[in-house]
Amino acid sequence: MDARTDQEWKVQLEEELRDNILAFWLKNAPSPEDNGFVGEIGADLSVHAEADRSLVLNARILWTFAAAYRRYETDAYLDMAARAYRYLRSNFEDLEHGGYYWMLSADGKPSEEKKQVYGQSFVIYALSEYAMALEAAGEPEDGLRAELLEECRHIFGLLEKYSRDPQYGGYIEAHARDWSETGDLSLSGKDLNEKKSMNTHLHVLEGYTNLYRIWPSGELKAALRDLLEVTLKHIVDSETGHFLLFFDDAWDSKSEHVSYGHDIEGSWLLYEAAEVLGDEELTKRVHGVALQMAHAVLERGVDQDGGLWNEAEGGALVDDAKDWWPQAEAMVGFYNAYQLSGEEKYREAAGRSWDFIRNHIVDRENGEWYWSVSNDRVPNVENPKLGAWKCPYHNSRACLEMLARLGKGENPVR
Repeated sequence: MDARTDQEWKVQLEEELRDNILAFWLKNAPSPEDNGFVGEIGADLSVHAEADRSLVLNARILWTFAAAYRRYETDAYLDMAARAYRYLRSNFEDLEHGGYYWMLSADGKPSEEKKQVYGQSFVIYALSEYAMALEAAGEPEDGLRAELLEECRHIFGLLEKYSRDPQYGGYIEAHARDWSETGDLSLSGKDLNEKKSMNTHLHVLEGYTNLYRIWPSGELKAALRDLLEVTLKHIVDSETGHFLLFFDDAWDSKSEHVSYGHDIEGSWLLYEAAEVLGDEELTKRVHGVALQMAHAVLERGVDQDGGLWNEAEGGALVDDAKDWWPQAEAMVGFYNAYQLSGEEKYREAAGRSWDFIRNHIVDRENGEWYWSVSNDRVPNVENPKLGAWKCPYHNSRACLEMLARLGKGENPVR
């Protein structure tokens, strides 16, 4: 890594982002049957046309291509974002109760109607990014951009009304279609069925941070600040520097698992949120927490080959595979720690993450990235290349973030 200049690193990132990641999604994601996106594509590029369609996938495609347009102003990227937006509003939106369905069947009809707060947050994240892309494209403020802001504010209002916990703080995990209580809280089959989770709070934070860039209102500022305080008080373990993962409504921890990918992702997203708020005292506090988290991951979560393991518990690995998304987040998170501290070990760790991605995660035959590799670096060809949880957001965002951070004076694509 020491021999690679920032400019050489940028060239590699540009090639990966434009020629592999974005090109793959432009070519393979749109459904030939309608105006949406296919629900699943296998590692061998087999199309599973019958697969359900995920709100998270659709929103992340919208965010990705809106963000890519902001950097490159390539018409094809804006067209892809527009397609994702139209399908999101015409198929996922619940016109009766507000918010967005969690899952659609292949024919575009709701198959899971619950209101998962994680999914609503990604809609905010995507719509606010699309608004910034349209601004870059010269769209008038009172046209579609106003519609996007109005919808973001509407979703924000729903979350604050129905999901925010007035007694203990934070946000309840999920609701029934009409925003009433539900017993079906879990995000996926891997997650505990608890009232609150780190993962949902991290991505509400992400969505609110992006929304604040286009709508710096007092009510959003207060909500974002409260969310940061809740995260620092209840979700970050101040002793270990790791996130706690699942909680009851009163913030009693329900899991001892450590997710290294979420830790390193959270380290830079927390700092980004504090920066965007512009609160000097809070930013100083988060600065220390972000470095504590990055240090904990570097000390305990990184293999000798530079790859990030998935999960541990009680100091022992419980999942020693190396999924694609933690590698992407490690590159950004470690580089963020380098920028905050000036310590070269973090820049080196970011570079090793990038080398691991290029050498082991990128699929040189079929394009995009493998879902994961085993601890001995054998690619996983069982899990999909595109699916409900295999989206272009982690890897494209990592490339965009790194290009901005290596840009020496460029404004990050945020």
